[in-house]
Amino acid sequence: MSPRATRLLLRLKRAGDYVVAQILFAILRLLRLLPAEAGLAFADRASRLIGPLTPRHKLAKDNLRQAFPEQDEAWVEKTARANWGQMGRIAAEYVFLDDLFDFDPERPGEGRIEVEGIETFIELRERKGPFIFFTGHLGCFELLPIGAAAFGLEFTALFRQPNNRYIAKEVLSARRTTGGHMVPSKAGAAWSLAGILQRGGAVGMLVDQKFQKGVGTTFFGRPCKTNPLLPKLARQYDAEIYPARSIRLPNGRYRLELKPRLDLPRGSTGAIDVEASCQLLNDVVEGWVREHPEQWMWFHDRWQSRRPVRKRRK
Repeated sequence: MSPRATRLLLRLKRAGDYVVAQILFAILRLLRLLPAEAGLAFADRASRLIGPLTPRHKLAKDNLRQAFPEQDEAWVEKTARANWGQMGRIAAEYVFLDDLFDFDPERPGEGRIEVEGIETFIELRERKGPFIFFTGHLGCFELLPIGAAAFGLEFTALFRQPNNRYIAKEVLSARRTTGGHMVPSKAGAAWSLAGILQRGGAVGMLVDQKFQKGVGTTFFGRPCKTNPLLPKLARQYDAEIYPARSIRLPNGRYRLELKPRLDLPRGSTGAIDVEASCQLLNDVVEGWVREHPEQWMWFHDRWQSRRPVRKRRK
């Protein structure tokens, strides 16, 4: 392809991304006119209608069938549609995050947010790290850094930017909290996290995304690649590892959970075993997903099952 054609395709892609972003922003502006509960309910219903019309619905159902072979087709369809509703809520929650998080450490039994592991939050706040928190794309995971900030526990979270540059800019702006910072997952991100850990700080990351150059592991019994960054950082800086998750509860409520310290597997030399640790992280997230299968992103090609097969050259 000529350079001129390449530049033209790039401009067309950017124009398309801009149009998509503006449509999304317009929808979010309309949602801001509604109360939080009404806006979230609308996003849920709309996504349940639109999601099944997209090609990703087929992928979601195929992933559910393979992950839960004991379930029938009616359960698969019901869970996939419920999953689209959850994804709609994620989009709408960007608009209402400030309204949703009403947790007060002085009155933990009130509001729509409940927290499990308060004593761990407080204990970590009172001493120096390094600490690494990990979670998965389950429930309203965006509430976790806000929850940590409520306890005065500052940390920097690594996240993957959307492919659409205009949406990515808006997402980065929305994800800033008073208790921490966000680092886009791109070249140089690992160095940023390493510097924070070296100073005794805390970082957080999602561990359930596909990573083509990752370590060979399994997730729901299917082979996949897992990013080895977390165990490598833990081994390099002797960091403590803490699982955390956020799940949606009935009646528009949420629960944040900070689990006890997780000890990563070690080899014969005493150093952290990277491959075994990646598998352990997958096992933890898989256990969470099995508890709430409708709240994980099943349309995400975690197993790279849609990757085209390259033909060998003669």
